[in-house]
Amino acid sequence: MQKRTVAVALTLTASALLSTAAPAQASPSPGRYYGTKAPYAPQQNVRAYQQAPEGFVPVFTESVSRHGSRAASDSEDGDLILALWSKAASEGQLTRAGERFGGEVRSLLAAMDEVGYGQLSGRGERELVDTAARLEKRLPTLFGRIVRNSERIDIVNSGKDRAVDSGNLFATALADNDPALEPLITPARTDADLLYFHKSAGGEEYRDYVDNDKRLAATLKRITDQPATRTAARNVLEKIFKPAFVKRVSAGEFSGIGTGTQAAQAVYALYSIAPAMSDEGSWNMERYIAPRDARWFAYLGDAEDFYEKGPGFSDSDITYRMANVLLDDFFEKIDAKRAGTANVGAELRFTHAEEIIPLAALMGLPGSTEPASPAKPYTYADNAWRGASVAPMAANIQWDLYRKTGKGSGGSRGSRYLVRMLYNERQTAFKQGCEPVSKGSYFYDADELKRCFGRAAS
Repeated sequence: MQKRTVAVALTLTASALLSTAAPAQASPSPGRYYGTKAPYAPQQNVRAYQQAPEGFVPVFTESVSRHGSRAASDSEDGDLILALWSKAASEGQLTRAGERFGGEVRSLLAAMDEVGYGQLSGRGERELVDTAARLEKRLPTLFGRIVRNSERIDIVNSGKDRAVDSGNLFATALADNDPALEPLITPARTDADLLYFHKSAGGEEYRDYVDNDKRLAATLKRITDQPATRTAARNVLEKIFKPAFVKRVSAGEFSGIGTGTQAAQAVYALYSIAPAMSDEGSWNMERYIAPRDARWFAYLGDAEDFYEKGPGFSDSDITYRMANVLLDDFFEKIDAKRAGTANVGAELRFTHAEEIIPLAALMGLPGSTEPASPAKPYTYADNAWRGASVAPMAANIQWDLYRKTGKGSGGSRGSRYLVRMLYNERQTAFKQGCEPVSKGSYFYDADELKRCFGRAAS
């Protein structure tokens, strides 16, 4: 993790503990079309959760979280658009807004270089710290039990820096809020097969699909190669460059640098990553892209993620079948707790969008239930899938296990177990076909979930 002052980020404030947020929306708010680069916000007030049925107490929690907000993976987009900007500047072909653009981009790139490309930003650090605080706030009885029984808190990561750092920050925040937890937090371990499965042995067939599937390539080309893309690109570039220069870019005069669409997408990429860098500075990238154009480029990015990681084509599960390794792990940890074979009170995993998105599709989470017909490509008009709500930065899926022990049963024998799920901290029903303990309840019998997901009964 890049060294920086994190004292403020590691302070668990009352506002973090009692954070409120509007319910998840089907699409980002106007002017906020960031796709999967959207910064994280909890989707429910910590005080608004449904209470467990009488007699049930929390005995275990487990989660999988995407890393927090980060800098861009590299400087490629900034370098591309700055090369065009410099050419236009030398010819007097910048608009008034465009004259400011180069300095803002250089400043943003410098900030990302300081943080480290691909590394957590200050905002990303706070997202993890605040989420840890709310986890403890939601389950004080569980964490009290963990301390009393000296149960472990396991931290597992993908092995990639930003996931490793996210797990370490989360663990540190838990201990800072309750020092009694510190000796119970085990040293973080890496499991790439579990938390980086798209690049592990189990993802070989998937990688072949992404690299070589002709239907996939044709569908994405069909979506991108539309008049609306060229119109949006021209709109974006004309905010920075004078019309004559934009025509030259669109005509391919600077193809060695990039096409008009590539240049506009580079501007959108900087626009969408800027909020993640809000702790490092203030960049007014929204002045260079109108909401309607940001929406279009967000759609193009969402379409790629939809077909490469999400629900995809209706006649195939290649994009999310490999996520079974992670869903299996959720059930295995529940089973171990029920059987008393593992002295673990919390299992906390840290990963990436490439794992969260297919897991959401496999589980049928809200927004991830509808694949696209091969004959009719995905659009915003007829599909609820949005990267900003399915897998924003620091996205998380959490299962809480509750137990009620029968009188005179002794130990865990005779106990009944219920599971509650939170998705981005919003209580969420399991997929259609899973029956809750009562109508309108967010609690499910653990064996009912195993039946519903086709796992063997305990």
